[in-house]
Amino acid sequence: MDAILTALADPTRWRLVGLLAERPRPVGVLARLVEARQPQATKHLQTLERAGLVSSRRSGQRRIYALRPERLRDLAAALTRLADTAERDGPYATFDRYGLSVEAERLAAEETGWADGRSFGFSRSLPRPPEAVWPHLVDPDLLARWWTPDDLRVSELVFEGRPGSRIVHEYRDAEDTDGSDPVAGRAEGVVNDVRPGEHLAYRLSPLLPDGGRAFTSHVEYDLRPTGAGTEFDVRLTIADSTVDSADFIAGIEIGFGQSLDRLAAILTADSHRTDTRSNR
Repeated sequence: MDAILTALADPTRWRLVGLLAERPRPVGVLARLVEARQPQATKHLQTLERAGLVSSRRSGQRRIYALRPERLRDLAAALTRLADTAERDGPYATFDRYGLSVEAERLAAEETGWADGRSFGFSRSLPRPPEAVWPHLVDPDLLARWWTPDDLRVSELVFEGRPGSRIVHEYRDAEDTDGSDPVAGRAEGVVNDVRPGEHLAYRLSPLLPDGGRAFTSHVEYDLRPTGAGTEFDVRLTIADSTVDSADFIAGIEIGFGQSLDRLAAILTADSHRTDTRSNR
């Protein structure tokens, strides 16, 4: 496929393919139609032939070239598969959704405090009791498994489940395994209130590239036991918003939602493993 793409990348060769799609033609005619000298046209046609896009045969004193349409169909099928993957794949829909949100938030961010008081609410029904959910909210090793949106990974995490303790949440692209790319984001904050198995509150500020705070999010987790596990409610309220915080705020609903979906998936998998062990 690489050879086909390389061959078609040249405008003259692309024109030759178009002419041969109409009918087989001799080198001399093709050279005249693309306004090239015959030796140049011959070199282009030989490149197309090596890529499998055309075939040739000698007829008397002339060499006739013909298109091999099956090779173009192979390329078309490969491109169609790529396009279908991009249309089906969730990350592209999320990317477009985030882009629309960024545009709206940037228009609204006209002055300091523009987003203060705005709140976001999330709820998830988790298949484990509160005492099993709680460690995933305060244990750094467990927290790191879910506390980032899709396509990101935690690169540094400081979190202690006690009032007044410091929070550091730094994350990178999930595929940046050696840390060579810039940090995707970093936030710092403090734990405010802890009632194990029931309630957790903290404040966290995403940092701008210059180290300043974009805004402060006041976050509260509430856990309520149910017959099937835990009803987990999250409330996030914005304060101290700066004009430069628009891009961060645009990603809250999508990013936090993805993180909570990952938490639910982890707890569901844990629940299945527990059920399997108890049935042995």
